[in-house]
Parts: sequence; C-alpha cells; structure tokens
Amino acid sequence: MLTLASTAIITLLSIGLAYSITLKYLERRQTPLLFWALGLWAFAASAALEIVFAADIYSQYFMAAYLFLVVLVVQLLSIGSINLIKSKPMKIAYYAFSILIAMYALFTIITSSISNLVTNFVVTGIPPMPVIISSSIATVVASLVLIGVAAKSYADRHNRKMLYIIAGVVVVAISGLLYIVAFPVLLYYAEFIGIILLWLGFS
Repeated sequence: MLTLASTAIITLLSIGLAYSITLKYLERRQTPLLFWALGLWAFAASAALEIVFAADIYSQYFMAAYLFLVVLVVQLLSIGSINLIKSKPMKIAYYAFSILIAMYALFTIITSSISNLVTNFVVTGIPPMPVIISSSIATVVASLVLIGVAAKSYADRHNRKMLYIIAGVVVVAISGLLYIVAFPVLLYYAEFIGIILLWLGFS
C-alpha cells in the first residue's frame, strides 16, 4: 500500500508539473519548454506504470514500455536543455545522437527476452544486458549534457530558480540510471526529490 501511495503521489505531481510546463510552452513558444514538457509527460507515464506494477498488475509489454520511457525521459529533458545553447551544429549533432540512441534502445528492448522485473510490487529486477548497455549510454550522455548546459546557463544568468530546475532535471535523469545500474530501492526517492525540485524551479 505504501508503494502504491508513493507512486500515486509521484504520478500526480508529475502530471501537474507537466501540465504547468505545457501551459508555459503554449504561452511562450520556447523550444526548451516544449521538450521539458514532453519529458515530464513521459516521466508521468512511467510513474503511472509504476502504479500499475504496485497494484500487482504485470505485463511484459508494460515493462517494455517502462524501460523505453526511462530512456525517453532523459533524452527529451536533455534535448530541452541543449536548446539553451546557441551552437546550431551542436544542437543538430545531439538531435541525431538522441534519435539513434533511442532507436538502439528500442531495438534492444524489443529483441531482448524480458522476465518479470517486479518484486514485492516494486521494479527491482535487472534488465537484459543489451538493454542495460543501450540505456546506460543514453542516460550517462544525457546527464552529462544536462549538467554541462546547467553550469553554463547558471554562469550566464545567475538565476537561482535555474539551479532548482537543473537539479530537478538531473535528479530525474539519474533516477533512471539508479534503476538501470541496480539501485532500484533509491528509484522512487530520486523521482520524488526530482519532481519537488522542478516544482520549486518552475513556481
């Protein structure tokens, strides 16, 4: 019940934040806001699947979708951040990398035999090695992009709210990495902290 309640809270918070950022995008039409909103909707979808797992409902298709969403979240958030820089070639290169790594991750998920990764209503199992490799590449590179762009953005603007936003984005990204590298116990804590930081940044 505790797991179900915590995942429900995380889902509701992420939906609320995704909706808020979507409204900001519709108002300002800024590309970073678009991808941050898409990333948060993907995060909300993955959190919703955690509710399904916590309710003792399991499907291999649900797990495959969950594993892909973990990759999609960090890619979309990092694409949002890369749009804060002015270098067009760097943006194009990262767009290309993101598409390729997402396709590679999807391929490894589809072609791998994924067993039941849920234990005691929590996602704790280790995915197949090809999935770990593709997901880790995507998550590590995205996290480095997020941290690098964050540092530059703060140095240029000295906006304290930017620190909350960047910290939240990085924690949400790392939450996926924690699961991938076999620290699932910390997954839900990291998700909750990341969402709270993002709320503080965008409020």
